[in-house]
Amino acid sequence: MSERAAPLRSILDAIGDTPVVPLPRIGKGVPYTLLAKLEFLNPGGSVKDRIAPAMVDAAEAQGLLKPGGTIVEATSGNTGVGLAMVAAVRGYRCVFVLPDKMSTEKIRLLRAYGARVVITPSGLAPEHPMSHYSVARRLAQEIPNACYPNQYVNPANPDAHERSTGPEIDRQGGERLGAVVATVGTGGTISGIGRHFKAHRPSVRIIGVDPYGSVLAPYFRTHELVKAHPYKVEGIGEDMIPKTVDFSVIDQFVQVEDRESFHFARRLAREEGLFVGGSSGSAVAGALAWLRDRPLPEGSTVVVLLPDSGDRYLSKFYSEDWMRENRFLDEGATAGTLLLAKEFGPPILSVDPTTTVRDALALLRHHGISQLPVLAGRENVGSLSEEEILRAVLSEQSALDRTVSSVLAPPFGVVDRDDSVADLMRRLREERALLVRDRTTGEFVGLLTRHDLLSYISTRGGPDAV
Repeated sequence: MSERAAPLRSILDAIGDTPVVPLPRIGKGVPYTLLAKLEFLNPGGSVKDRIAPAMVDAAEAQGLLKPGGTIVEATSGNTGVGLAMVAAVRGYRCVFVLPDKMSTEKIRLLRAYGARVVITPSGLAPEHPMSHYSVARRLAQEIPNACYPNQYVNPANPDAHERSTGPEIDRQGGERLGAVVATVGTGGTISGIGRHFKAHRPSVRIIGVDPYGSVLAPYFRTHELVKAHPYKVEGIGEDMIPKTVDFSVIDQFVQVEDRESFHFARRLAREEGLFVGGSSGSAVAGALAWLRDRPLPEGSTVVVLLPDSGDRYLSKFYSEDWMRENRFLDEGATAGTLLLAKEFGPPILSVDPTTTVRDALALLRHHGISQLPVLAGRENVGSLSEEEILRAVLSEQSALDRTVSSVLAPPFGVVDRDDSVADLMRRLREERALLVRDRTTGEFVGLLTRHDLLSYISTRGGPDAV
């Protein structure tokens, strides 16, 4: 009999123990077992339910929150819902401060719990007096008997995940668990999970997913704070470095574009029956991008956290009008989206100029492809195809033992991951294939051909389909 067969003391006892399910359609062709952990099945609809009781418990224990008090928090919405749920059970009032880019559904949901909601402008520096951080801090000082848990510095945030989320994934992932992939905002979720695994199963890789525009992934790579840029996906990424993120337990970061996030969230709903938010799309897109480098033994299990429900984004990326207004439908998919939609294969195949023609031909045949780039480090020096090899061998049989540099064709053109399908269509009218470059690292991450473009369009119903 389930442990939950008996009545719970309150809705707070329903938090945690979320299930995992496979992703057979989105993970088709992936040589790993891809499992999604359904954090949107927490009673408040998100992973943030886990930290709310922990932060309130800590505030009560420290005498910071007293009967009849008010909880004030800066939030993108989900932490507010979790805190509002705790406040309802324990008899507190709530005031939540949100940036104006957050969905109307989140605002209405918080108000439904009886909370007061204050909206501030997006895109302000954290220290700006009108940023949601500053406004929350000021309100907590002005309101009598108020407490500001501050999820961005509160150690109860990662501690809650170290105690609950990490051990759950450890059990659910099984012996073949090779990696956990999670989006990063305050860093509490991934840091708590990471601390558990570094202490108990250090072989499990901890992979963070960050939206382009956020400062977290660049800081992880360089330890230098860059300027944040606007992005649309909600609840993840930051414009500052929270004290709750522990970079020492994160093995790698992957960055994703807004379009990839929304594309995969919509796919999760339509192909897997999982109605999730944009950050869940980010997590899946990031996981697939990371796995293309084959970082784990085949057959390994990868758990991807899906942080929240799609019901709070119906006016955003689940709306065709919103997608079109924000040019996510009109411009369609990007080069990065097409790479993720390709049949799952090895990372980008290339040869360097010193490779023999014979070895290059063997590589082409082994992978069933007809062309590949010739790279010297990060320099795109040329291309090679079966056609060039055949022409050289027909002219002189010993050409097989020469280096690739003797049969080089002009290099493929280069596009960035976020270049649109419309750009790709124009370019591929004249060019056989295009190398895709990550604009942040400068590395080449894939090759797109006319066949790849046609395959994507035919399965999605046109270049504007998402």
